[in-house]
Amino acid sequence: MFIKKALILFTPVFLLTLTAILCARPVATSAPDKLTVVIDAGHGGVDGGVTGVKTGIKESDVNLAVATRLKPLFDSAGMNAVLTRTTSAGLYGALTSGFKLRDLKARVDTAKESRADVFISIHMNKYSDGTRRGAQVFYKIGDEKSKALAESIQKALNAMPEAPRQCIVLAGDYYVLNNAPCAAVICECGFLSSAEDEALLIDQTYRDKLCHTLFSGVIDYLSA
Repeated sequence: MFIKKALILFTPVFLLTLTAILCARPVATSAPDKLTVVIDAGHGGVDGGVTGVKTGIKESDVNLAVATRLKPLFDSAGMNAVLTRTTSAGLYGALTSGFKLRDLKARVDTAKESRADVFISIHMNKYSDGTRRGAQVFYKIGDEKSKALAESIQKALNAMPEAPRQCIVLAGDYYVLNNAPCAAVICECGFLSSAEDEALLIDQTYRDKLCHTLFSGVIDYLSA
């Protein structure tokens, strides 16, 4: 089902639809305008996020691996894909008081400076019960565009053969969502506290499939 959907995305009908979307957006500069997707790899630097229950892998590293694989999918579709970070370092500058807020603000600033149409923050989850699994999407509270984006991505994630359950989207009271200037979601791509999810998330083949799924969810939202 995933392969069939991926092929559908690149049919002539899809490309014509995507071209229409790109052309419909008001031109604000002299350069050809593009839809902009900001991809945020959560955490980084001293803030490694959660860790894998078996391997001890850092969430920040998995987030970056997913984000960097996701970017070329949007680039190849003619969009402007922007990463908030491209290295393992955080975005807070000096490690002084208030570094966490500076880090979060830098991510939002990237979205604002890029005039983002979509903001997608990549994260991995953790729970005390190691059997809890699955990818879940959070959206900006009170924002219908963000909710629609989250539902589109969640639908694609739930359709993956590896999905252990049918998750629902949730409103999230998070800094990057509350302050993003556009439709914004956080994608918790799985639980590193689950040995099953961890095994998938560190596998390159699965990460590639995950990225194509996230991409298709965003495209479905933009094409609606």
